[in-house]
Amino acid sequence: MLKRFTVTLVSVLLVAGTALPAMAAPCRDAKGKFAKCPPAAAAAVTKDAKGKCHMASGPKKGQFTKCP
Repeated sequence: MLKRFTVTLVSVLLVAGTALPAMAAPCRDAKGKFAKCPPAAAAAVTKDAKGKCHMASGPKKGQFTKCP
């Protein structure tokens, strides 16, 4: 039981440790030095039949927002 738990824990930590450098890659140049990160993409906003704007996708999908 303890051996299986230890193996599972080590494998999860190994996978989590390899994902971190990949997430930081966009903010580095070809030489590995830090560069200015690109701006975040604007959230997609759609207008419904009544003329109200709401979020088209993401965690806030369907919530009303200000029209651009």
